[in-house]
Amino acid sequence: RACNPPVGNLATGRTPVTTTTCGQNSTELYCFYPEQNLPHHVSPGCGQPRCTKCNANQPDNSHLPAAMTDDFFANPISWWQSAQGVHREEIRLDFETEFYLTHVIAVFKSPRPAAMVLERSQDHGQTWRPYKYFSVNCTATFGLQDDLIEEGSMCTSRYSDAVPCTRGEVIYRALSPAIKIEDPYSPEAQDLLKLTNLRLLLLKRQECPCHSSGLVEKPQRFAHYAIYDLIIRGSCFCNGHAEESPGSVGFLRERGSCVGIVHGKCVCRHNTAGDHCEKCAPLYNDQPWKPGDGKIGAPNECRKCRCHNHAESCHFDLSVWLALGKRSGGVCDNCKHNTEGHRCQRCKPGFYRDRGKPISSPEVCKPCACQPMGAANATFSSSWRCHPRTGFCYCKPGVAGPSCDRCLVGYWGFGENGCRPCDCAGDCDQRTGTCFNGEPFFNIPIGGRIPDLVQMPTNESEEEWKWNDHEQGFSALRHPEKCVCKEKVLGSVSDFCQMKYAYVIKARILSAHDKGTHAEVVVKVKKVLKSGEVKIARSNRSIYPESWTNRGCTCPILNPGTDYLIAGQEDSRTGKLLVSMNSLVKPWKAYLGKQVSDILRTGCK
Repeated sequence: RACNPPVGNLATGRTPVTTTTCGQNSTELYCFYPEQNLPHHVSPGCGQPRCTKCNANQPDNSHLPAAMTDDFFANPISWWQSAQGVHREEIRLDFETEFYLTHVIAVFKSPRPAAMVLERSQDHGQTWRPYKYFSVNCTATFGLQDDLIEEGSMCTSRYSDAVPCTRGEVIYRALSPAIKIEDPYSPEAQDLLKLTNLRLLLLKRQECPCHSSGLVEKPQRFAHYAIYDLIIRGSCFCNGHAEESPGSVGFLRERGSCVGIVHGKCVCRHNTAGDHCEKCAPLYNDQPWKPGDGKIGAPNECRKCRCHNHAESCHFDLSVWLALGKRSGGVCDNCKHNTEGHRCQRCKPGFYRDRGKPISSPEVCKPCACQPMGAANATFSSSWRCHPRTGFCYCKPGVAGPSCDRCLVGYWGFGENGCRPCDCAGDCDQRTGTCFNGEPFFNIPIGGRIPDLVQMPTNESEEEWKWNDHEQGFSALRHPEKCVCKEKVLGSVSDFCQMKYAYVIKARILSAHDKGTHAEVVVKVKKVLKSGEVKIARSNRSIYPESWTNRGCTCPILNPGTDYLIAGQEDSRTGKLLVSMNSLVKPWKAYLGKQVSDILRTGCK
């Protein structure tokens, strides 16, 4: 739920600043009428005035600004007093941070001013705006209608009477019945209630009616402002994400008593942070920060980023938020444990994912274990040493093995430049290059399955040739030097449609076979985007590359264990799906599949 901090006296523990104070430069004599608050007092007159002295440097005779904000229960008769003869006086209270105001009460010892203004600043005193004007005659003094006549007016005469001559109150309520605010954390409410400074401008003194008797000597001794108490009720500003501040347990020792201070820092909840809970906590920026909703009570909590325990903070990125349909916008900062990505979800170049460990494990990314002599320096990315998913290393020409630690079949001379092709029709000794005479040589296409070959001069175990999903074979991804094919690219809509492809499928390559006169590639059809006369089911079937060489290549290149988008022609007479150099063969990407689907649906008529 949305939270509300308790209300306290913001003036407690803070000293106002005034323009003047009585007895600042020398001792002043002043007079006043004593309070007439005894139960047995029945005199209808004002009584006799009392006169005494004020000196700011003598504790027993001083009336400093701090007396307005001390504990009014412990010190009920302490007050601040201005210098004599001043008409304009300023009383300002500066806060160290932002607070929410509820109401202000000023208890005067002197008669209340005939005109005054209560103002607030929200930028630490740079600019000021009025809360309320007070005057015995609003129209004459400020040109405003009296709120006793027009409800909601900025001026009132309610608190400007000279009577009572002492202990007269001035009260201001920030949320009066005329102001309709449903959500106390809305921008409208913040504009009204939030403040960093408060000041009272006392603009015009007025005399106590007792002076009209004409018996008063030296009336200038009554010419001053004096205030017993200045009470400013409010709370720390927490945007609906806290219901307490350190002030609820912090106290200040003042004049022998303990008084509670309302501090400006909030004890934040809802995964928020900051003095005013104005931002999300470091690891909780997956959606935009919002204040609590005081109208319906929604907490609007900050949501944790999905960094898989590999980051200690994240930041909100608007472009990511919009790209993901406003579902997630967190980007993890400084991914640890050799991870990277918006969510620390993949391994850094030079590392690969250990599938045996959960993605949140500190050891999920293992360093590539590549043989320095056999591994290629120049790969797709200069910093990649191995495939980030399988850990297989990228090898130099003629080099084989997951770690690039031996020569490919039909190559020899493992060294700094890779391996050289055997200078014979068959295989050769990998150390000397000596041909194996009399032994059969099999042309193995890319992906050729080892079990299809009855006789094969090798001492390698079957386990060494394992591929993803337990398919076995060679791969052009690991041995790009074996085959060089010119690829067909996905051009414009018209170019694609002009090819008049008979079928378009998503398929995983399972194996490739050398049939002597042709090559046959077994695939698992995963999705059929288009079919012609030859029926295509989502199951295993063969496709037939028309381009095939005695080096064991099928063009376009088809790597076992990889999903492809394949668009090609068919032989309706034999029921075969054909793949040629005019076919479109691309490693499957979701965006590519959608692009081709859209073309097939709307582009080709």
